[in-house]
Amino acid sequence: MAYVVDGNNVMGQTPGWHRDKAKARRDLVERLAEFSRLRNARITVVFDGAPDSTFPEASAFRGVKILYANKGSDADTRIRRLIESAADPRGLTVVTSDRQLAFLVRSGGARVLRSGQFRHDMEKAFAEKPQAEDGEIFEAGNLDSWLRYFGATRED
Repeated sequence: MAYVVDGNNVMGQTPGWHRDKAKARRDLVERLAEFSRLRNARITVVFDGAPDSTFPEASAFRGVKILYANKGSDADTRIRRLIESAADPRGLTVVTSDRQLAFLVRSGGARVLRSGQFRHDMEKAFAEKPQAEDGEIFEAGNLDSWLRYFGATRED
């Protein structure tokens, strides 16, 4: 499964996130990376505002691709354009609670998952994950896991 996440929309559900936006971004990206690993999912997150020095534009963190709104625009517009330019938008799920964005991406063929439901799905995945004794172990033959870790896909 592939997700396009409206980052500020998901962060906005965490009380106090606006006090330290950079930390809130880092926390979300780390949680998305763990969810990506657990669910074998590709995730692109799009944030409003200027790029963060920790996660620059078009960077990847453990399999999560990080994008920002274009200058003078917003994340919703960037997400809409991603869906419009996707080879198969039906294979994408946009995570947002923004009604207008949800309408536009649905009309473009993508599925929509509300931010609260996605946060619930992440919590469920974290609760179900098996605990490794010595940290994460990658199997030598699991190419998809390694590609996600380095922020790539088979198409890259």
